[in-house]
Amino acid sequence: MIDLRELKERKEEIETNILNRGMSVDVDHLLLLQQRRLTALKENERLRTLRNENALKMKQKLEASERQIYIEEGKALKEQIAEAESLFNTIEAEYIELAKQVPNYAHPSAPIGKLDTDNKELKTWGKPTEFNFKALDHVELGEKLDLIDFESATRVSGPKFYYLKNEALYLQMALERFALDILKKHGFTLMMTPDIAKEEILEGIGFNPRGDESNIYSLEGTDQCLIGTAEITLGGYYANTMFKPEDLPIKLGGLSHCFRREAGAAGQYSKGLYRVHQFSKVEMFVYALPSQSDEIHEQLLAIEEEIFQALELPYRVVDTCTGDLGAPAYRKYDIEAWMPGRGESGEYGEVTSTSNCTDYQARRLNIRYKDESGKTEFLHLLNGTAVATSRAIVAILENFQQNDHSIRIPKALVPYFGSELISR
Repeated sequence: MIDLRELKERKEEIETNILNRGMSVDVDHLLLLQQRRLTALKENERLRTLRNENALKMKQKLEASERQIYIEEGKALKEQIAEAESLFNTIEAEYIELAKQVPNYAHPSAPIGKLDTDNKELKTWGKPTEFNFKALDHVELGEKLDLIDFESATRVSGPKFYYLKNEALYLQMALERFALDILKKHGFTLMMTPDIAKEEILEGIGFNPRGDESNIYSLEGTDQCLIGTAEITLGGYYANTMFKPEDLPIKLGGLSHCFRREAGAAGQYSKGLYRVHQFSKVEMFVYALPSQSDEIHEQLLAIEEEIFQALELPYRVVDTCTGDLGAPAYRKYDIEAWMPGRGESGEYGEVTSTSNCTDYQARRLNIRYKDESGKTEFLHLLNGTAVATSRAIVAILENFQQNDHSIRIPKALVPYFGSELISR
C-alpha cells in the first residue's frame, strides 16, 4: 500500500501511474472516503470525550435528580458511540479495500506499456542455440526420454499438472541444490518455507487471495491459501517486526512448492512445463533500508545472471513495462532464456524476475525500523527468483538436446546431477 497521506498531494501522479499500469481505481472516491473517514473519526473522538466528561461528573456528589440526568445522558452517549463506531468501521472497510487497489509508484525509467512487447531489452548474454538437425521441444523430448508424463497427471489431477520421472526428478533436485548453494555463497539464510499462508499475509504482499481474478488456490472454510511463491512466506516471516538499521539488510533464500490457478492461460506460451499449476522454486527475499534497495535490486539481478550463465543458457534481461509490473513492484527486471522449442524457430521465455517493491508491502505487513533521529519508517522489500525449476528444465532440455535426442547436462550441474548426459 502506498502512503495514503500523499493521496491529495500526489493525486495527478497517482492517477497517471494507475493509467500507465492499465488499471482502474477511482481516486476521487478514495479521497472522498478519506475525508468521510476523518470526519467519522473526529465524531468518535468527540463522543468519547463527552462520555469521559459524563463519567467524571458521575463521580461527584450529586442530588438524585442530577445523577439521573447524567445516567440518561450516559446511556444516550453509549448508543451514539455505537452508531458512530459502526459508521466509521463501514467507511474504513470501504476505504481500505479501495486503497489496496492503488498500485505502487513506478520507477521513472520503467517503460510505459501494457504488453510484454513493450518491455525494454537491456542486455543479452550468449547466442540463441542453433542445431544442424531437427530440434524437438521439451514436451517431445520428455516423452521420448520418459522424463515427463502429462497424460497421467491430467487423469489424476487435471490439466497443467505433470509427473517428473527418472532423470528429470534428479534434474529438478540438482537445480534446487545448485541455486541454494549460490545463495549461501552470497550470504542468504536458507530455509524451506510452508506451502500455506494466511490471507492477511497474502494481502500484505499484494496478492488477491480470493475472487475470479485471483491466481491463488484458497482453502475452503479457512483463512488460508496455498502459496503462489515463497515471496509470500518469506515476506511474512518478519511481519510486525521493528528492526535496527545496523541489522539490515537481511537476505533470505526459500525453497517451496508454488501453486497457481493460471486461470485463462492458454496457447503456445503455456505449453508443457512453461505454465503449470504446481512447481518448485528457489526464491530470494531481502529486507532493506530505503537507501539500500536500488543497489540490492541490481545485486539480485546479478545473482540471477550468475546462475543462468553457469547453466550456459542464452538469455536477455528486460526492464518490465508498467502494465506488467504487478501492483507491488516499483521496478522489475525479467530474465528471459532462449527456448528453441518455443514458437516457429525459438523465442525467449521468462525464467526469472526480480522486483524492488519499496515500502509498498512493508506498510501492510507493518515491517519498520527507527532511523538515526528515532523516527519510525517502513523498510523496503525486494524479491527475486533464483530458479523456477519447471522453466529451467524447459530451457535445459531444449538447448542441450543432441542429434540422438539425448540431453547434455550443463557442467555446473554435473556434480549435483551425477552424470553428464540423459539418454535412452
